[in-house]
Amino acid sequence: MIFRAVRDGRPYPEHNLTLKQWAEIPPRPLRLDQLITTKRELALDKLLAEDSTFYGDLFPHVVQWNGGLYLEDGLHRALRAALQQRNQIHARVLVLGGPAE
Repeated sequence: MIFRAVRDGRPYPEHNLTLKQWAEIPPRPLRLDQLITTKRELALDKLLAEDSTFYGDLFPHVVQWNGGLYLEDGLHRALRAALQQRNQIHARVLVLGGPAE
């Protein structure tokens, strides 16, 4: 198994972080098998593109919420890492509080 789970959509509340705010979060290593994807489908052309991060962040964006690590942006980079036999990636992790108990 590459990822912990595959979802379609984000279960956590909207955070409204800008790319500049994401860039202020230092990347940290994460195991691929800890991540829950928020997209069920990907575009093969983006996966195979050599310049897939040319206009975006070099590091995937992950939201930690309610005990899960949700891969919000960077599915193509994470899958490319798995295809290269790597079991971890460096990602920026935003920690959100869980739902009120």
